[in-house]
Amino acid sequence: MKAKKAAIEARGVSRVFAAKGQQAVAALDDVSVTINENEFFTLLGPSGCGKTTLLRLIAGFDFPTSGQILLYGEDIAVLPPFKRPVNTVFQNYALFPHMTVAQNIGFGLEMLGKPRTEIDARVSEMLALVRMEELASRKTSQISGGQQQRVALARALAPKPKVLLLDEPLSALDYKLRKDMQIELKRLQHETGITFIFVTHDQEEALTMSDRIAVMSKGKILQVGSPHDIYDRPAVRFVANFIGETNFLKGIVRPSGKVKLAAGAEIEAVAPEGAKLSGEVTVVIRPEHALLVKPTQGKLKGVVDNIVYFGTDTHFHVLLDDGSEFMVRQQNSGGAAADFAKGDKVGVQIAAGTARILKD
Repeated sequence: MKAKKAAIEARGVSRVFAAKGQQAVAALDDVSVTINENEFFTLLGPSGCGKTTLLRLIAGFDFPTSGQILLYGEDIAVLPPFKRPVNTVFQNYALFPHMTVAQNIGFGLEMLGKPRTEIDARVSEMLALVRMEELASRKTSQISGGQQQRVALARALAPKPKVLLLDEPLSALDYKLRKDMQIELKRLQHETGITFIFVTHDQEEALTMSDRIAVMSKGKILQVGSPHDIYDRPAVRFVANFIGETNFLKGIVRPSGKVKLAAGAEIEAVAPEGAKLSGEVTVVIRPEHALLVKPTQGKLKGVVDNIVYFGTDTHFHVLLDDGSEFMVRQQNSGGAAADFAKGDKVGVQIAAGTARILKD
């Protein structure tokens, strides 16, 4: 298999903000990550985790306190933004309301001094790419939010950047339009072959669109992997808790390698590299990887404490015999969810290979 080419590399990057008379704050703390060519890569985490700071360092709007940022092997950490083949789409699209859609898309090319014929051809190409040919002569103040977002994308893509940075560009859109634009963004990345680096705090958005995700917290990258890796194989508690819903159970690793849970059951659990395999551990189990059964059939025993109906599925909140809480998510397609009521004694089965031991 052909080795993937690195588009962006951050090597030991830190960014410390030190206001006079105040304690220094590390927005990024020794961050290292490699983002491959033609990859949709997402920086995911809560507000203040450092994801936008890293994006700004790649764009050249800020400079690292220490470390290197490489673009195709070249150190660009000290280059100003206009000398980097990188473009950014912000939350605020910053379109020119007095200009038409076509004029907005071509503006960056004009600033670069491109010939008129080349600008017109590229604008036509971009209009077709974002499917807005019919609105080329419309002012951007006269189009919808979703259409404005497409114009901003087309304008950023027009100069053919090597990397496109997207700083939560869907946050201002309503839910349905945001879902539509997630599909549209992935299509644009696939068709252009440009490396997209996307910043978001929305877990579903990251899982839907990304080739790989870096989960960040407090200026550090905690885990990098495919959406499947991040969701089904979290390595640390923060990642497991931040991405979707999950159950955390305490246990002790037995000499056999199995985990004896505080709730009494002994189960198989997979450990990520670097996790401790002795003494007390935390095991994580996703709600959809468990099934409610009769008390005699499940390894875990408890009582249904609450039931929440979501249409496509039902969430059962079970109070286990040791007093801990456990959630089971079951789809409603087969009607099995209707077999249990609040107060019922139940057993809980755990799907083979789905329990994970965390590093912390």
